[in-house]
Amino acid sequence: MAAVAPLLALDLTNATVVLPANSSAREMKAATTLVEEAARRSQIRWPVSANPGQGTAIRLVNRNSGPKEGYSLRAGPGGVSIEGNDERGVLFGVGHLLRELRCARGSVRVPDALKVTTAPKYPLRGHQLGYRPKTNSYDGWTLDMWEQYIRDLAVWGANAIELIPPRSDDDRDSPHFPLPPMETMIGMSRIADEYGLDVWVWYPALDKDYGDPATVEFARKEWAEVFRQLPRIDAVFVPGGDPGHTHPKHLMPMLEMQKASLIRFHPKAQMWVAPQGFNAEWLEEFYRILRAEPKWLDGIVFGPQIRVSLPQLRAEVPKRYPIRHYPDITHTLRCQYGVPEWDHAFAATLHREPFNPRPLDQAAIFRLLQPHTVGFIAYSEGCNDDVNKFIWSALGWNPGAGVVDVLREYSRYFIGENFTEGFAHGLLGLERNWRGPLMTNAGVRATLHQFERMDKEAGPGQWLNWRFQQAQYRAHYDAYQQRRLLYETGLEEQAMETLRTASATGSLRAMAAAEEILERGVTAKVGLGLRGRTFELAEALFQSIRMQLSVPWYKAIGVGRGANLDLVDAPLNNRLWLKARFEELRGKPTEAARIDGILEILSWTDPGPGGFYDDLGNPSAQPHLVRERAYEHDPAHLETPLTGFVTGNPGSPMEHWRISWQRHAEALNDSGIRMRYRHLDRTARYKLRITYAGENSPADIRLSANGFEVHGWRKKEMPPRPVEFALPVEATRDGTVELKWEKQPGLGGAGRGLQVAEVWLMREPR
Repeated sequence: MAAVAPLLALDLTNATVVLPANSSAREMKAATTLVEEAARRSQIRWPVSANPGQGTAIRLVNRNSGPKEGYSLRAGPGGVSIEGNDERGVLFGVGHLLRELRCARGSVRVPDALKVTTAPKYPLRGHQLGYRPKTNSYDGWTLDMWEQYIRDLAVWGANAIELIPPRSDDDRDSPHFPLPPMETMIGMSRIADEYGLDVWVWYPALDKDYGDPATVEFARKEWAEVFRQLPRIDAVFVPGGDPGHTHPKHLMPMLEMQKASLIRFHPKAQMWVAPQGFNAEWLEEFYRILRAEPKWLDGIVFGPQIRVSLPQLRAEVPKRYPIRHYPDITHTLRCQYGVPEWDHAFAATLHREPFNPRPLDQAAIFRLLQPHTVGFIAYSEGCNDDVNKFIWSALGWNPGAGVVDVLREYSRYFIGENFTEGFAHGLLGLERNWRGPLMTNAGVRATLHQFERMDKEAGPGQWLNWRFQQAQYRAHYDAYQQRRLLYETGLEEQAMETLRTASATGSLRAMAAAEEILERGVTAKVGLGLRGRTFELAEALFQSIRMQLSVPWYKAIGVGRGANLDLVDAPLNNRLWLKARFEELRGKPTEAARIDGILEILSWTDPGPGGFYDDLGNPSAQPHLVRERAYEHDPAHLETPLTGFVTGNPGSPMEHWRISWQRHAEALNDSGIRMRYRHLDRTARYKLRITYAGENSPADIRLSANGFEVHGWRKKEMPPRPVEFALPVEATRDGTVELKWEKQPGLGGAGRGLQVAEVWLMREPR
């Protein structure tokens, strides 16, 4: 094999940063960013001068021409030149150079073949940074920490941040706040302005009745006081729901008034709105208002809980209004873009806001939907979605960028040059950990080994690095859950074998023995080394970045807000459900009744001869579920069912549900769920047994079979229990039957409610 030529590198160890004497404050900020970030990685601090002298120079120039925010970057024998098309171009050119640097202690180099001329594809590329109690980390950040993070985002080409006012759908205070919310909001607005980045404000309309003039006047004064105090506002975005719930006939006039108030303090600021949470009637009213093309309105936002797709929204909204994407990159379940076919073990433990690098999923979402927009400001509730932010920022600049190449730059810049390949592929491994059944995913252990090897190769710079700690935490957490899942599944199988002896040994003795076996999941834990390391990393993350991975230990707001350390030992089998059933059966008056109850447990998934059982929340056990479109074509599941979860917090009633009730097939808004069976006995009668689980929704559900009604509109029963219905004989006469579930149409909110957990199609005896 021919030898690979080494990468030629330009030595910048003794370089001088050359900045014209008449440079603006923001151009000087770009130079400061370059000097400080290079020094952080190399312990070399370059001087900044207007006169380069005879040495190697890094020249920063604003040429004030060319596409907005673009730049040219060249490396050659004389040094490096960055020519920005404007102030932001200088900053983003500096960011590109920083991502290319090869830094070591006492040494800085850059590839000498570096030659780039570029400008961003999308004019808006930003992230929401909400200093509020609900977040899993942000509420503990000082202004210095915020500046570092805003700088990190700018290095990757982000040109906007989005702030949240002191009053939102949160508590007014957090035990972690280093400063009052308004003071921090002012500081963040100032920091963004110093870097030349846009400042948006996400401002929910929370008051009960904006049809009341007194309420409107209160809102005008409250919002105006926030507008007055902020050094910079470029736009305000008001969600129509999630939170808030205001009919557009009241919402839009109120926003027109707020726009007039806003431009008193920030004359060029814009007003944007999203029809989030609107039902069908409200959405049509919203369209009607837009068709009049109100001049005060500047744009529309597409975010979670909008009942139509982004292409549909774009088709309805007048062309004069740009659409901005507000993608949820921070959550894993009960959200806009959940993890496809997630394993229940992860949903029950990692829950809704874990460290969630999903580079391939995020790229698929971006490339499908961004062409309908002018860009994005991503929804974030903490630093758990850090990797996803940088994927979006990189693709917002260049949609054709390779995902692995972006991860390599991320790893080199944030972790270190020696970890460029290992950490990048480790992040991909963490995403693959979530693909398919956890029981059989051999990659989980391989990913852990990758991170264990990196930990041995690391030094203090990595061990104290919160991004390195996050990835280590997930690798160990995932491996611990897989070890537990294998063990606890085996315990349940042993318990079932013991129950099968009940007729011979007696029901009470069999249940006691089965319960003792199941309790070993608590009394004889496995994987304690993995568990212990997970707890160590949780403490490290609180110290480094204020991640709140536990309610009692770190004062997190709740397990659904990232406190997954409190779920690290959540049951991964049916132990709690079985214990509850055993307790019920012990109260039966006769041995025969207890034996019948045990037989029901043992035959739970048995549909009888010629029958079928589907566990619709288990992607491996839903052969009859009809999927309309693949994930990459419908990542928000607006057309095809998703796998949903309702997992219980410790001590909640749902914790005692069967696992098959804690997960379900779910259809959103007015889409339905379909199941199709073929090769049925044309001469037989069939009946259905169904478990409706999920959330306690006010929506009614109805079911038909080949167009024949099976049951009319009805509500789900809570707690769940199987219910039975006879199938019309006409529905199965041709040997094929399609079941179709529908939810009461036109409802708003999150669009959830149509959730089906289990279905038995059972052939009646002749």
